[in-house]
Order: sequence, then structure tokens, then C-alpha cells
Amino acid sequence: MEIDLPEKRYYTIGEVAKSFGVNTSLLRFWEKEFKEIQPKKKTNGARKYTPGDVKNIQIIYHLLKEKGMTIEGAKNQLKVSKSSQEAKMDVLKKLERVKKELESLHDNL
Repeated sequence: MEIDLPEKRYYTIGEVAKSFGVNTSLLRFWEKEFKEIQPKKKTNGARKYTPGDVKNIQIIYHLLKEKGMTIEGAKNQLKVSKSSQEAKMDVLKKLERVKKELESLHDNL
């Protein structure tokens, strides 16, 4: 899944939820379930997600929504191979970009 977020140091929960097409409550739930998501909290309770948090959310989103894993299955998968999941996500992003370029070239023919 390609996410559309500008380069920033911190993102609000609304920005992250919108980019993934999920509710903010789902992100708060995932925050409780997955130790990999640890947004910084301001004194008023507002969450600020780092690019690392967004990358972890992207991996969790892929495991839960795209692959259809259970939460326990996703937790186990993250324990086993977090670095390989990141590599897979990078490859998927590159393939999506190549696909878009090919579709663009096809449309121009």
C-alpha cells in the first residue's frame, strides 16, 4: 500500500489514519496491541507519530489488512522477522511505483 504523507518529523493521528484509510480508534487499538507503535504524547494527550511509527503501522496494516492475518499471527510474524518484513515492504513500494509507471506508459501509447 502506497501512503501519501509529506516528509515531516511528526504526524497527527488524523493524518496517519487518513493516509491508511482507517479510523483513529483502530490506530489507538493497534497502539495497545503492538509494542512497535509508540507515538509520543503531548501533555494534552495528543499523539505524534514519527516516520518510524508510520513504517511500523504500514507493516502491521499489510499483515492484518492485506494478508488477512490475525493479531496474534501478526505479533508472531513481527517477532520472527521484523527486518525481513521491512525489506518486503520496500520491495512492494518499488513494485507499486514500477506498476504506476508502466500503466502511465501504456496509457500514453
